[in-house]
Amino acid sequence: MTAKLTHLNEAGEARMVDVSAKARTAREAVAEGFVVMAPETLDLCLSGQATKGDVFATARIAGIFAAKKTHELIPLCHPLLLSKVEVDVAPEPALPGLRVTARAKVLGETGVEMEALTAVSVACLTIYDMLKAADRAMRIESVQLLLKTGGKSGDYHRER
Repeated sequence: MTAKLTHLNEAGEARMVDVSAKARTAREAVAEGFVVMAPETLDLCLSGQATKGDVFATARIAGIFAAKKTHELIPLCHPLLLSKVEVDVAPEPALPGLRVTARAKVLGETGVEMEALTAVSVACLTIYDMLKAADRAMRIESVQLLLKTGGKSGDYHRER
């Protein structure tokens, strides 16, 4: 079964979807991504001695700010009155690196998947920027949607 792309009109031209007839419902999305780095870079990050400052706090703030600006970055996204954005950055010594998780919530007519994914992406980019002087070989990997709830299309949970 092929899903119909809602952002294209009958002529195949890009358009913003009209959500005015949709019911306002509670919607939530969770996304994650990883920044893989050298063990020494992770140690530097965890020590709080990165030359640009607190990597964790800066990445969290950047991710929250990015979620709020998603409609300015992604051309066909609706501006949303977000009720919550939470960004968590946690060490993953087995990578080695950091896991970034973002949760976005809204009471509205359209979902918040793009806001959660944008928050994760920008938080990961911020981590790279703050640590690049120590490790230019870092990689941003596996930015993905983990969970989506609410709306007509129902819930989605990524299988692990």
